[in-house]
Amino acid sequence: MKHIFLTLSLFILTTCIRADEGMWLPQFLKALNIEDMKRNGFKLTAEQLYSINRISMKDGVALFGGGCTAEVISKNGLLLTNHHCGYGAISALSTVDKNHLKQGFFAKSPADELPCKGLSVSFVKSIVDVSLIILNQAEAFTSEQQRDSVIKTHMATYESQKKTEGKQGFVRGFYYGRVFYWIETQTFTDIRLVGAPPEDIGKFGGETDNWVWPRHNADFSLFRIYANAQNAPSDYNSSNIPYRAPYHFTINATGVKEGDFTMVYGFPGRTQEYLPSAAVAFIMNQQDPLRVEIRKKRLEIIESAMQQNDTLKLMYANKHAGIANAYKKWSGELVGLKETFALQKKQTFESELIQRLEPKIDLKTNAYSILNAFVDAYKQYAPLSKDQDLFQECILGVDLFRLALDLHRLAIELQKKKAGLPNQYQDLSQRIIPQLPYKNVNLKTDHELGKSMLTFYFNNRTSGPATVYADSLYKAFNSNAEFLNFYLFQRSILTQTSALKACISDFENQWNALYKDPLIQFMARLFSDYQTHVFMPAAVIEKSIAQLQRQYMSLLLTAFPERKFYPDANSTLRIAYGKVEGYTPKDGIYMNYFTTLDGLIEKHATGAMDFNIPERLKTLYTSSKFNKYAATDGKLHTAFIASNHTTGGNSGSPVLNAKGELIGTNFDRNWEGTMSDISYDVKRCRNIVLDIRFTLWLIDVYADAGYLLKDMDIIWPKNTKR
Repeated sequence: MKHIFLTLSLFILTTCIRADEGMWLPQFLKALNIEDMKRNGFKLTAEQLYSINRISMKDGVALFGGGCTAEVISKNGLLLTNHHCGYGAISALSTVDKNHLKQGFFAKSPADELPCKGLSVSFVKSIVDVSLIILNQAEAFTSEQQRDSVIKTHMATYESQKKTEGKQGFVRGFYYGRVFYWIETQTFTDIRLVGAPPEDIGKFGGETDNWVWPRHNADFSLFRIYANAQNAPSDYNSSNIPYRAPYHFTINATGVKEGDFTMVYGFPGRTQEYLPSAAVAFIMNQQDPLRVEIRKKRLEIIESAMQQNDTLKLMYANKHAGIANAYKKWSGELVGLKETFALQKKQTFESELIQRLEPKIDLKTNAYSILNAFVDAYKQYAPLSKDQDLFQECILGVDLFRLALDLHRLAIELQKKKAGLPNQYQDLSQRIIPQLPYKNVNLKTDHELGKSMLTFYFNNRTSGPATVYADSLYKAFNSNAEFLNFYLFQRSILTQTSALKACISDFENQWNALYKDPLIQFMARLFSDYQTHVFMPAAVIEKSIAQLQRQYMSLLLTAFPERKFYPDANSTLRIAYGKVEGYTPKDGIYMNYFTTLDGLIEKHATGAMDFNIPERLKTLYTSSKFNKYAATDGKLHTAFIASNHTTGGNSGSPVLNAKGELIGTNFDRNWEGTMSDISYDVKRCRNIVLDIRFTLWLIDVYADAGYLLKDMDIIWPKNTKR
């Protein structure tokens, strides 16, 4: 095995790249980045950012709810994250009578803080290289499936061993499975809502402003971690007390200026910075356009329903946000890839790769082979990927269809249970049964979705073995998707509330009646056909692509020894750094680096629905009650942009200054830069940050919850009266 020097070869490289690009592993900052960070203005040490042996900033950064980041801002476990990250929890705590989404919520005392069922936050305790253990004997296999199987077995064994030692965590691969780390975590499950602005402030701009700069919404929410008397994780208990945080961020309310050093600490979700040109062409020509078209149709139907009344608006609020977020991201990514000539840049880079390997004929031949294999693989993958997207985005985009498939799976697991076989019946039933009858589904709206999605599906699917059953049923209804959809909805017990209640109340004895349901049968057969003829073949090609990607990564490391290759994001703790900086999206247009409350009021004056604001906000603006939160220009700054490399998962991340003080909360990227997951362009990629002064002003002045500020350590501008 050649792993002994692998980690060093990956990380101990010398030549600097732009500070703006990269999502760096904190444990390697001292070796890789700290000098560059200091040249850009950073004032602290690498150990203050990340340390295993003592408290460091990592102990104040939390993975929030599995998909966002949050930061600890008080010694009493107060958490700051985005409004859109807390949206699901706030929505779950809302009713028509007590609509915390619409009205906002701020607890007036700890007793008023609301428990959030199912919400958790996790902290990273340590990160350890376990590559030798995980890759043991794996490299002996030429088959990707065998290699993958060995690695998964070793990962599961290692995680199980750590669990028996009383440790919590997971093993994660980096650089396409070349390096593996054990990431030890601590997870808290008693999380309570402390505060959130009204939706018209927290989500001001709605989909009009999503992924857009300039921005004015106060995208924040506050939660608190509770622990037992020993300060250890505990499920909700009225006797639990606020978590005594070992580290919390000091807040700096003095403001920022262009050129200031900034840093983002968080859990970025997924990037694909090292894709070959064949993959970029596939994304640009098929994947993104198809997904955008389908989601646009779904959004049109849901938005029409939400406009009918507040009940439907609340019912579909969280779902709409999720669909719209990806829709706008993919559409922006497509535009960005085209306008920055990302495909041509990848092709040029590959030419340079070949040129660099010229003296090494074996490596050059291998590079040609790998690049050609990528082209062939994506050619085979394209039709399967299209069918996967049609199933995922169209079929499973209809709530009733998705729930029918869930019940089919539940019935299968029940049969395994009755046969005495290993099964997941208990876990699945706890997830599925409480959803029925549907709490967040309007059958009329879902019927419209079904009609639209089935029509699009049958007009675009690739006819073949996977669609034989569906096509035969389609033909039985005169190739009319609307007729088929009407039949499935009308004949299904899933649309008959009283009958459905009777079945699910005694599912173990009544499952057979549900299993014969025409909609469940339709989904069961369709899923089975897709499993055999689409999902499994696609998975085989995906494994071969993963193997090619790993080999390609090895070539890059060999051909460009002077470069620092940061690993793609994979929801693990990272640091990105850059500077406060405006940008030019188009010729003759310059985007300033900050926004103010003036701009919010100007948008509101347009009368557009997404720009509604509460009367209290207008009153406070008119009276200019900005107090100590005003900038030196006398205005209340709402947001700023910087050149930190971020992606999904960085939502809610602390944005820090050169001294590691909190100056804002990361919440979005500019639309022109959404292609940064694939191709980063420092001239146009910007992360959008909620200015901490706007957050504090809303808590203190707007919500009259200034008592919360007493829980924080805040650096105020000089001569500020407190």
